[in-house]
Amino acid sequence: QVQLVESGGGLVQAGGSLRLSCAASGRPTGSYPMAWFRQAPGKEREFVSAISSNGGILSYADSVKGRFTISRDNAKNTVYLQMNSLKPEDTAVYYCAEDRGGRVPSIRSYDYDYWGQGTRVTVSS
Repeated sequence: QVQLVESGGGLVQAGGSLRLSCAASGRPTGSYPMAWFRQAPGKEREFVSAISSNGGILSYADSVKGRFTISRDNAKNTVYLQMNSLKPEDTAVYYCAEDRGGRVPSIRSYDYDYWGQGTRVTVSS
């Protein structure tokens, strides 16, 4: 069974940085498109960033473009989200997800088959 475990969340001041990690286990060697989503209190889950299996295709939500960077290390079965210039509106629980059926990373949450438990990011003003 696939398990995705996020880490790296925490409390940071506006303008600061955090690096989230998502470690995958329990699946065969190989890799799949993966993504980060987030859900702020009282809001729906929204797409943040996605990466193709080989890391060659990246996509970002407009709200994080230029500030966040997604990457992956397939040897470590880990996906990262480097978040710089954080803003209070980035406060949310961040989830990583894996798409077993896709080739091009999707921005739609329903395309993803496995999800982590989330890691909380709080940005203070």
